[in-house]
Amino acid sequence: MTTGPARSTAAPAPSSAYLRGRAALVTGGGSGIGRACAVALAEAGATVHVADVDGAAAERVAAAVGGVAHVVDLADAAAVATLPTAVDILVNNAGLQHVAPLTAFPPERFALMQRVMVTAPFLLIRQTLPHMYDRGWGRVVNMSSVHGLRASAYKSAYVAAKHALEGLSKVTAVEGAPYGVTSNCVSPGYVRTPLVEGQIQDQAAAHGMSAEDVLSEVLLARSPVKRLIEPAEVAAAALWLCGPHSGHVTGISLPLDGGWGAS
Repeated sequence: MTTGPARSTAAPAPSSAYLRGRAALVTGGGSGIGRACAVALAEAGATVHVADVDGAAAERVAAAVGGVAHVVDLADAAAVATLPTAVDILVNNAGLQHVAPLTAFPPERFALMQRVMVTAPFLLIRQTLPHMYDRGWGRVVNMSSVHGLRASAYKSAYVAAKHALEGLSKVTAVEGAPYGVTSNCVSPGYVRTPLVEGQIQDQAAAHGMSAEDVLSEVLLARSPVKRLIEPAEVAAAALWLCGPHSGHVTGISLPLDGGWGAS
């Protein structure tokens, strides 16, 4: 009995420019994870809109990737409304940090962090989904954190915002599924970014410790992998979620936490 030639069940390898013809919007794209995401998406062929409150940084990254710079304060809803809506990929990455005990946490700072890290992503999702729905394809990548899944003391605003972003991402996944739109969170631990390096210096000064001791004994105390994550590693995960083999991956949180969640 002949069965014919064997068929490969392996998925075809994606073209290096598999996002050609797609437009992406990356918030906080002027530095750190956002910059790495802009570079990765552009290398895969996407036209990248780089949004950042730092206009010079946004211009530098946009020039480097052949994209478009947008200077925007995401705490301002009217400014958010000026960003492009005809995008196929939305990366909600912008964020900020403030560390203080609950009893001393400034309410205005708490509110600002929610506007930037929860309200702005909601508004951007709301105004870009119609284009994605019309195209029958879309990718929303929300840059969460290990703190979207667990808590640390003195980070009430950040933890609250990232938990809210996780929930928003899941709702987007459920509503977007019939239209070919996926929504996921990437949830890294401590990444080598200006925000984290600032935390290291602040904690070193506050506790009279060296920066190296803060890194090993404070930030990475719960992580079996004792090194900071590089922005390019986070960007690679975000890019994979936009790729040709991830259509059934939606509504998840992808931890890049060095084993923190397992310990």
